[in-house]
Amino acid sequence: MRRLISGLVALSVVLGVAACSVPGFGDKPDGAVKDLAQGLSSRQLGKVAFVGETHQAIQQKLDALLVGVSDLHADVQAGPVKTSGSTATAQLVWHWTVSGKTGKTGKTGKTWSYPVTASLKKVSGDWDVEWSPSLVEPSLKTGETLEQTRVPAKRGDIIGARDVPLVTPRAVTRFGIDKTKVPAGAVDHSARALADLLGIDPAKYQKLVDAAGPKAFVPALVLRRVDVTDALHNGYKSIPGARALDDELPLGPTKDFAAALLGTVGPATAEIIKKSKGRIEAGDDVGLSGLEQRYDEQLAGTPGTKIVAVNDKGAARELFSAPPVDGRPLTTTLDDRLEAAAQNALADVVPASAIVAIRPSTGAVLAVASGPGSKGYNTATIGQYAPGSTFKVVTSLALLRAGLTENSIMPCDPQQVVNGKSFKNYSDYPPSRMGRITLKVALANSCNTAFISQRDKITPAGLRSAAATLGFGVDHDTGFPTFFGELPGTAGETDAAADMIGQGKVLASPFAMATVVASVVKGVTVVPHLILTPASGTQTPSPTSPAGSRLTGKEQAQLEDMMRAVVEQGSGAFLQSEPGPPVLAKTGTAEYGDTPPLPTHAWMVAAHGDLAVAVFVADGSSGAGTAGPILKQFLDAAN
Repeated sequence: MRRLISGLVALSVVLGVAACSVPGFGDKPDGAVKDLAQGLSSRQLGKVAFVGETHQAIQQKLDALLVGVSDLHADVQAGPVKTSGSTATAQLVWHWTVSGKTGKTGKTGKTWSYPVTASLKKVSGDWDVEWSPSLVEPSLKTGETLEQTRVPAKRGDIIGARDVPLVTPRAVTRFGIDKTKVPAGAVDHSARALADLLGIDPAKYQKLVDAAGPKAFVPALVLRRVDVTDALHNGYKSIPGARALDDELPLGPTKDFAAALLGTVGPATAEIIKKSKGRIEAGDDVGLSGLEQRYDEQLAGTPGTKIVAVNDKGAARELFSAPPVDGRPLTTTLDDRLEAAAQNALADVVPASAIVAIRPSTGAVLAVASGPGSKGYNTATIGQYAPGSTFKVVTSLALLRAGLTENSIMPCDPQQVVNGKSFKNYSDYPPSRMGRITLKVALANSCNTAFISQRDKITPAGLRSAAATLGFGVDHDTGFPTFFGELPGTAGETDAAADMIGQGKVLASPFAMATVVASVVKGVTVVPHLILTPASGTQTPSPTSPAGSRLTGKEQAQLEDMMRAVVEQGSGAFLQSEPGPPVLAKTGTAEYGDTPPLPTHAWMVAAHGDLAVAVFVADGSSGAGTAGPILKQFLDAAN
């Protein structure tokens, strides 16, 4: 078409019109060079004419050359043009953005820039471009293509107290089937045999292997290297196509070590990739849960990029490299020794369970363990359960503020009836502690009816205020998922009575109850913290404690005296043998469900020196009988 148009030049002269006034013509090739730069930037060469070839043919060559860098953007700018008769050369400058975005900041990543030289010829009065791969990169030769390789950054560790790495690269073995190594017709047999050896579902794994491509390695199971037994190591070798690949993954010291809190790392899902707005690409490993997920951008760092030229034989040569920026570690207050002790204490507990330990003097979270019965759920910090009699520590503070003292007398009767609802003590309540007893004795022996008898002394607002002073029921952003407890406004007298003994509508997490004990010990509201700033190692700013958050000296002394009485004369007597300062404690049992006989949650909280602990078991006989031995085992290990 443009050759027909060029034939009109003679006619334009006859009509007295200068040739340069016809679009696309003239002595200067600048317009053609500009079209070439724009076409290379957009990867659409429809406006560009080439010497001896159609632009469609050149478009195919360009597409094939750039297919390995299809995710990268390049901006090509036209530079100086030199003309000599019917030929010309022009400089173009390529600017590649090779590392995408840096996440939330939106800043442009690394740029790869270089000049290339374009050659042009004047053909029938117009300027055509001579095609060469060197238009894309000056060293490229015919048959070579560009390919990008993403270079992963080293993931930052999660660090604990005393700078001990908690999550760090640890040796693993990836078991799977390499379909290229399996004889024809034996794939299903190999898949099932490997699944049986590893103890995973054979039918499900066979389906995965069948669905994979003919050259795929299909992962079956990843195990810590230390967990690979001789039977596994020797057994997989007899299965055609089975392979065991050595690798590293960010892992905690053991499989159960604060697993629900720390989280896991694995391949990014399509949803994660989409939400990342370019920060994450297919094939990247990312945090999938817990702290690994919340602080993924800090821990992951920024991947690097390599761009290579690959010839038709597969040989590659590097053209450009942008090194990765390693992730920054996340420093926490978690104590590896205490966390291991907590996990060991819960190892054989069948129901959902948890231990939380806090240092009252600083608010540092030292242990956050959820037992195997929690099945991966973070029972320790976000579980929501009725706290039972452990909440009587809060109720006792409210009663002290209402004018009572630890020596105030109250009735411990067999039952208290409130609006037709009968409240009783636990089945083996000691008869010698019945009758008229002090508040101190009521707390030490956990007399439900004594506390409920004082329901008219405090208002729901007074109970909530006391709870807030002890860190209960007031949310804070701690940098990790937490539930500080809930004490909603009660709708009637029955609910108000139940609230006083930690039932009704009161909900708590083990984290919340450990906070209550820590606040008693410190004498001021403790807002626990786990995350430390990686640069300075100082505590992240905590929210300001609510007004009236300090206990008076008398309040603190009486609460501590009453909690000591739990150990000296109540249900916590088994803790008297703990070395060091006297242990403060409170047991708790909370009924739940609708069908009698109602199952019970078992609780026990304690303070020993500068350590506040809460133990929870979702189903147990009693606080002292079920949670108590777990607490003692933990305290023994902590000493």
